Amino acid sequence: MEVITFPIQGPILLIPSVFPDPRGFFLESYKASRFEGLGIPTNFKQDNHSRSSKGVIRGLHFQAPPMDQGKLVRVTRGSALDVAVDIRKESPTYGKSVRVVLSEENKNIFWVPPGFAHGFLTLEDNTDFLYKVTNEYSKSHEGGIRFDDPTLGINWGMSIQDMIASEKDLILPSLKNFVSPF
Repeated sequence: MEVITFPIQGPILLIPSVFPDPRGFFLESYKASRFEGLGIPTNFKQDNHSRSSKGVIRGLHFQAPPMDQGKLVRVTRGSALDVAVDIRKESPTYGKSVRVVLSEENKNIFWVPPGFAHGFLTLEDNTDFLYKVTNEYSKSHEGGIRFDDPTLGINWGMSIQDMIASEKDLILPSLKNFVSPF
């Protein structure tokens, strides 16, 4: 497994070794000893699976302490542009983001630690997005920031008008009106 880090400390992109043969392929998507060595927690509390049409934007979401979540995410069908925004108040990279493409083809896995707002844009119809999280969902601890906030400068690669967002995501605050719990 290849490991890629970013100028923003925390997120990690994992490129698994894939072993194809005439029957299909095999890969290890999770191995506790390998992840522990990278500083990724191995005590996941909940698995989530979403399927979305092309152009669906989900995020930018987080859960506040003490229910904060780290997320280990991947796409098993289709593709998505995945984004993590640093919302740690004391971080020198506060408000900066990391973008990766996750797809059925590349089979990459992305670690988004607590202290980051997370979101993704589906690039194909019927995109299946899987995530393991380090804490259970808690409605009273959920939060987010606007995916289209110009101060974030996220290039989603698609016109904002062409994205399909939930009503909940459209009323999230901008970064300048946001008070981070991290």
